[in-house]
Amino acid sequence: MLIEITIIGFFLALALGVAFCFWFPDPRSILRIPAAVSLVVFLLSLVTALGLLATGSRLFFARNVLLDQLALLHVILVNLVFLFTSVYATGYFKDKIRAGILDLSYLKRFCMLWLTFQGLLLLVILSNNIGVMWVALEATTLVSSFLIISDAEPLSIEAMWKYLMICSVGIVFAFMGTILTVAAAKNIQGQDSLFLFSQLLAHADLINPRLMLLAFIFIAVGFGTKAGLAPMHTWLPDAHSQAPTPVSAVFSGVMLNVAFYCIMRYLPVTEAALGGSGQARSILLLLGFLSLIFAAVFIPIQTDLKRFLAYCSVEHMGIIAVGLGLGGLGTFAALLHTVNHSFSKVLAFFSAGHIGDHYRTRDMRHISGAVSSLPLWGPVFFLSLLVLIGVAPFSVFMSEFLTVKAAFSQGRYLVVGLFLFCALAIFISSLKHVMGISFGGVKNIQASMGKARTIDWAIALVLLAGLLLLGVWIPAVFGAFLQNAAAAIEGGGGL
Repeated sequence: MLIEITIIGFFLALALGVAFCFWFPDPRSILRIPAAVSLVVFLLSLVTALGLLATGSRLFFARNVLLDQLALLHVILVNLVFLFTSVYATGYFKDKIRAGILDLSYLKRFCMLWLTFQGLLLLVILSNNIGVMWVALEATTLVSSFLIISDAEPLSIEAMWKYLMICSVGIVFAFMGTILTVAAAKNIQGQDSLFLFSQLLAHADLINPRLMLLAFIFIAVGFGTKAGLAPMHTWLPDAHSQAPTPVSAVFSGVMLNVAFYCIMRYLPVTEAALGGSGQARSILLLLGFLSLIFAAVFIPIQTDLKRFLAYCSVEHMGIIAVGLGLGGLGTFAALLHTVNHSFSKVLAFFSAGHIGDHYRTRDMRHISGAVSSLPLWGPVFFLSLLVLIGVAPFSVFMSEFLTVKAAFSQGRYLVVGLFLFCALAIFISSLKHVMGISFGGVKNIQASMGKARTIDWAIALVLLAGLLLLGVWIPAVFGAFLQNAAAAIEGGGGL
């Protein structure tokens, strides 16, 4: 009963937050509402975790809601990233308003859309119903598209339309995959069993394997478009480069993960229907390596700081896809990499936003000496990029190492070679960008935004400490949690 109450509490708190944003009379204080609501929702997710871990690795609520440790991992990740980003956004937007870049009327729209976006992402994660999942993810596209629009960036409208059109095309592919899944499972008895992941997995032997494989191809392409997998990633650089920094952080930190989560839910169903042939995993391997190759080609030629980070997201979504494609230890590595990428990319966008504002440009050719110019965000940018490119002993190195180990243990030496080649190419080009931005002579600064707050220091130190800790030691409790989440992908986790 406790878990059901906390799940309802997620959506009730977010709905009340949207209502408060709508009616709140003081626009200057409205930014406190998302931070307060995100804190409440995060605490509720911790209570949910304690309740779920006490009852086992599986829980169903009202049939259409599925909460297991795979879902719980993404719920906590979404709520934690939104908490950090909402707190960061209070100072970020106050600086923008103080500088006359944004109008106070912008804040009410932003805060309402922000909390609605968080609620829809949680709905996607908790959906046991494939139809509800598709509708909720389409709704995230519609809501988040308006978050891209910023009064400070005239080109944001063009980026919004590109994001809306490309992701909508992807969602159409995902819709076709959803329809084909229902058609493949027509032999399963029951009024709504065709739409429930739990029932699809339980009766996978009744699913038409050819239709299910075709459905998974549409699913991988459709949801992969929203997840930023190449070659469907083209919306990502524009949306990241033009959106406000907090929006870029949640896009990269959790929205891509949630879209990938949908693929994770379909993967065990497809593999079970195909008798464990590995064809679905091969599709993910292909998309994963395409993403790594695109990132290796385009990262060296980037000049815009946030577009560079966007292509880093393409790379890391590719690494997650490769891990899932390998299976076994690779699945564990993919989930660990999901956590690592979320936190490191949030830090990277926070610092990139301040660097861009400080130098009044995002052109990396005109930025240098950030470490000495910005006491907090300059060093944080340097360290967060070291994390992202896989420098030891940080956590991304560990998840990438486990991915290579998984491929090597399976005797897939071609996969190992191609993965290492792409990773090395991205490492060299990314490090060149990072060194140029972080060090060297300080260039003339036209204007500077507000200084880092105490809470900014706290967020940066907590995230960096966590990324360092997971690189040198994975606590037994967290390791077991990831293993149970990986089991949900590998064989359904007992669903």
